[in-house]
Amino acid sequence: MRKTGGVSSRVTLADIAADAGVSVATASRALSGRGDLSPATRRRVLAAAQSRGYTRDPAAGGRPPGSSRLVDLVLGSFHNAYADEVTAGARSAAAAAGYDLVLTEERDIPDDDWPMRIRRRGSAGVVLGLISPTSSQLTALADAGIPVVLMDPQAETTHGLTTVRTTDHAGGVAAAEHLVRRGATRFAVVVGSPPFRYGRARSSGFRAALRESAPAAEVAQLDAQWNGASSRAAALGLLWALRPGDRLGVFACTDEMAAGIYAAAAETGRRIPDDVLIVGFDDLRAAQWLTPALTTIRQPIKEMAGAAVAALTAAAAGAPLHPRPIVLPTRLIERAST
Repeated sequence: MRKTGGVSSRVTLADIAADAGVSVATASRALSGRGDLSPATRRRVLAAAQSRGYTRDPAAGGRPPGSSRLVDLVLGSFHNAYADEVTAGARSAAAAAGYDLVLTEERDIPDDDWPMRIRRRGSAGVVLGLISPTSSQLTALADAGIPVVLMDPQAETTHGLTTVRTTDHAGGVAAAEHLVRRGATRFAVVVGSPPFRYGRARSSGFRAALRESAPAAEVAQLDAQWNGASSRAAALGLLWALRPGDRLGVFACTDEMAAGIYAAAAETGRRIPDDVLIVGFDDLRAAQWLTPALTTIRQPIKEMAGAAVAALTAAAAGAPLHPRPIVLPTRLIERAST
């Protein structure tokens, strides 16, 4: 609402257009998610609408939220084993609730306007996996009444949204305790860079457990870029420097980074598990195919994705979404690498 000469009047689309410096037709297309507009123009119109407290009837453009019985799954990439697990879990949960799952890939380019595509579809809700959404992206969805659940958020800041995650810290604790039991005399933790929330939690749990169970032990930190090639390169110097009789216990914050330690061990002539004991994190299918098979911390990826979709479909039926995490437990899976 706005006031003119002491009399209140409703904010109009023309007011929003004037504030944003666009035509009424352009403002209408921006708010409804239609038309070929630049992301900057669309953001300017949405910001003007938000500052005025203007909300648009969904029927005025695009489909009303939930009318299509769709749930969107947004990931940065669908070309990896983690995404396969997430997609399988989300698809099963959506089908069980009578919804279809739409796969939306976030592209790291300025003109990627995926929130507006979701608005046009009239989705019932959005699962964001391993993504840190911007305020403008969340505003575009919130203005259309489309709820969002974050799965495995990369940062502690969650914008008051429901999140689904696993016991990352406890997983790190379990990895350290297992390596101590298996006779490791030195230790290393492979930490992902950038240092996302879950990586920090896993590393913190690992170090905390070692302070309790092996306080005098040497602990090296290897920084890698969340992939096997980078972890291999980071580990080579440490593995070359192993002394006779050393048993190095390595905890890698993902299975993929653990596979890089396998490559480094082969290159330096170190035997697994005689010289190097390795624990990963994820329990993706490929963990069993490594030689020897990888001991790892299983996070229930399919179940996490299913819980995120279930929260959204329940919200579509009228249940509240709470700004607190849904936490599913990790579990140590012991195999031949330790």
